[in-house]
Amino acid sequence: MTSTETEKKRSSFPTVIVLAAILIVVVLTCVPYLVTIALAEEAAERADASPIFGVTIPPGYKQWELIAPAEEAAPLDELRAVVGNQAAIDAYQAGKLPIPDGTILVKRAWKRKQSPEFASATVPGAATTVQVMVKDSKKYAATGGWGFGRFVNGKPVDEAQHRTCFACHEARVKNRDYVFTRLAP
Repeated sequence: MTSTETEKKRSSFPTVIVLAAILIVVVLTCVPYLVTIALAEEAAERADASPIFGVTIPPGYKQWELIAPAEEAAPLDELRAVVGNQAAIDAYQAGKLPIPDGTILVKRAWKRKQSPEFASATVPGAATTVQVMVKDSKKYAATGGWGFGRFVNGKPVDEAQHRTCFACHEARVKNRDYVFTRLAP
C-alpha cells in the first residue's frame, strides 16, 4: 500500500465516524416519535375492541357468506343473520367440530318490522347489534377457545355485558363447541 492510499484511508475514517454518529442521532431522535405513533394507534384500536377479549368488528364482514338466519321473539323482536369468514364456511360445510382456530362468526341483528309493501312479510328495521365470536384456542383458553364482542353503533358494550357471553354459550351449547348457529339447509 502506498503512502497516498494510506492517507486516503486515514482521511475517510473520520468521515465514517461522523456519518455513523449522525445516523445514531437520527435514529434516537425518531424512535420516541415512532413509538408514540404506534402506541396512539394501539390505543385507538383498543377503543373499538371489546372489553375482556379485545375482539373487534372484522373489516368486510358484510360481504361474508351467510351461515344461517334467525328470528328472536319478544322482547327483542329481532331478525338476525350469522355470517362467517372462509374458515367458518369451510368448517360448517365439513361438519367440523371443534371449529378450527381462525374462525370468525358475526351475528348481525335488526329490529323486526312489518313490510310496508307486503302485509304478511317481516323485514329488517333499525340495526341493533353486531356480535362477534373469534376462535383462538390459546388466546381464549379460559372461555372454550372463543373471544366475544358485542357492539352497538360500532362501539363495544360494557364489560358487564361481555361477562355474560361465555356463560350463556357454556350453559347451552358446550357440546357444539359453544356455538348456537347451525348451517342453514
